[in-house]
Amino acid sequence: MSWLTNFVRPKIRALVGKTDVPDNLWHKCPNCEQMLFHRDLEQNLHVCQHCGHHMRISAAKRLAGLFDDGEYTRIELPEVVADPLRFRDSKRYVDRLKEAHLKSQEKEAVVAAHGTMGGFPAVVAAFDFSFMGGSMGIAVGEALIAAARLAKLQEAALIVVPASGGARMQEGILSLVQMPRTIIAIEEVREAGLPYFVVFSDPTTGGVSASFAMLGDIHIAEPGATIGFAGTRVIENTIREALPERFQSSEYMMEHGLIDMVVHRKDLRATLIRLINLLQRPTPSAEILQLPTADRPKPNGEDKPAVKGNGHDPDG
Repeated sequence: MSWLTNFVRPKIRALVGKTDVPDNLWHKCPNCEQMLFHRDLEQNLHVCQHCGHHMRISAAKRLAGLFDDGEYTRIELPEVVADPLRFRDSKRYVDRLKEAHLKSQEKEAVVAAHGTMGGFPAVVAAFDFSFMGGSMGIAVGEALIAAARLAKLQEAALIVVPASGGARMQEGILSLVQMPRTIIAIEEVREAGLPYFVVFSDPTTGGVSASFAMLGDIHIAEPGATIGFAGTRVIENTIREALPERFQSSEYMMEHGLIDMVVHRKDLRATLIRLINLLQRPTPSAEILQLPTADRPKPNGEDKPAVKGNGHDPDG
């Protein structure tokens, strides 16, 4: 019996058994629950072809989709203290950082890079929600400040793509301090006369939405993105009223004037290039035609007909 169990059965299973199929070939849409083949999903920029749901993507994919030919240079960010408060809840904060690094393959929740978009210089800071929910701590604040300073140095447009649950609780007050610091950095870009765009992705909430994310010259959002400060249940429990349907969605925000446009991911790069072109082109995009001399209005009202007098001498 042991011979049949230990030798014959494994041989039969090896002959007739199916080969293992990789787990990442198919993905389920979190909105409509349709199964999506990974190659189709990649070609469609991680947007469901059935319902149009925009899935979350990594910061690296975000940058590759925005810059010309997908080429960019990452900004070297300053080193910060990893665990300034020596925080510990169910596990140590440093251990959470290590897990987030392995999961996202990024050092922090935001990646800052520079390159060109449509031939125009641009600096982009993209958040990665897979790194501790894109939470903002000291390192994220330093990254945004570095991106703003580089935009000023290169006279480039600054684009921020937030995807965050807010401030990072493990860094306490030090994370909240990043709110005014990033606001000051954005104001310096604005004072330099450079455009600042915010592209809201899902989700943009908490201290991020309460600081630099709401200060853009032009606000763009992906379809269906959640935008707000507190969560829906928190607000409902506070005001004890039911909120409107699709409350805090990007479409609802545009209808109520909080953002300027909702743009599909496939059109996002072209839209940003068009806006940069409008705001940064030093000369008109078309030739200025001069009117013929006869049709040109004369200065100081010289083209107006003279008023005839009444024939009397005013001095007489």
